Amino acid sequence: MSLAIKTVTLCSLVFSLVACKEAPAAQQSPAKAAPSASAAVALPPAPPPNTAVKLHIAYSDWPGFVAWEVALKKGWFKEAGVEVEFHWFDYVPSMDAYNAGKVDAVGLTNGDQLVLAAGGNRSQAIILTDYSDGNDMIVARAGVKTVADLKGKKVGVEVGFVDHLLLLYALKASNLAEKDVTLVNVPTDQTPAALKSGKVDAIGAWQPSSGTALREVAGATPIFTSADVPGLIYDMIAVSPKSLAEHRAEWLKVVGVWDRVAKFVTDPANVDEAAAIMSGRVGLTPAAYKPLMKGTHILTLSAAKKAFEQAPELTSVFGSSRVSNDFNVKNAVYKVSQEPNSYLDPTLTSEALK
Repeated sequence: MSLAIKTVTLCSLVFSLVACKEAPAAQQSPAKAAPSASAAVALPPAPPPNTAVKLHIAYSDWPGFVAWEVALKKGWFKEAGVEVEFHWFDYVPSMDAYNAGKVDAVGLTNGDQLVLAAGGNRSQAIILTDYSDGNDMIVARAGVKTVADLKGKKVGVEVGFVDHLLLLYALKASNLAEKDVTLVNVPTDQTPAALKSGKVDAIGAWQPSSGTALREVAGATPIFTSADVPGLIYDMIAVSPKSLAEHRAEWLKVVGVWDRVAKFVTDPANVDEAAAIMSGRVGLTPAAYKPLMKGTHILTLSAAKKAFEQAPELTSVFGSSRVSNDFNVKNAVYKVSQEPNSYLDPTLTSEALK
């Protein structure tokens, strides 16, 4: 997933709005005289306006977001008494939809939440869905067996995006620096083709692009993954401050539904059913989707509560977001440093656990 937002043409969206219905006005038949006051019959009170609200969430092809399909298929939002509509996009267009005010919330990485905020679109992360645990990869061609082997070679990565940050951690772990490799700026969805063509010796990419490279490039292997730096990349549901303020009770129900989803997906007894539901959304077989699930560390609310604790380490989303912020500023993704405390809200997680 990305840490920088490029200009993308917005898809046109049309959303269903819940209409407030008014009781029809009482009409008097022209053929009859109006009854006298003494004969008047009291009319029943007009029904209250329909004040139900529908929450709109943009999501994309990442296992931590696709997991919401379980709740949708099983009707758990209805059981919780909250109406939610999920809108499917590619990842960057999902953020564009949030930027345009077309949805109330979006699934994105903690680093990209800071990018949105720096651009003037603040949000509150109320749910930590997961952290990447192997799905983000540095994938090398045949013959390149370790990160150390990358010295003097070309690496294709979308500069300023999260797998650029992953590459820096990989290089540092092998006592190398960014200057020891040649970066080739390649859009993430084009990295498998770049590796296959021989244009680069390795790529940085997340699923499904990393998996595509492994399938399509003979001899390709992952030489460093997000499993080597757990907590570097958190994923979340970030809500507009306006929607959260106006519909906090509804969002609290959504948080509770997520805990039900997370517990279901992480229960070994449910792996086959969860894989069948989630793979159906993205057009893969359950067998092909299970490795993607394994590379995503889904967080229950109890686990998320620990990640919401203040700490400088990557085990805390606060520490992780500060690392992302420093990376963003250094790579000119944005100029003004952002403070994660302004955008991470653990209170609904704590309330839901009570």
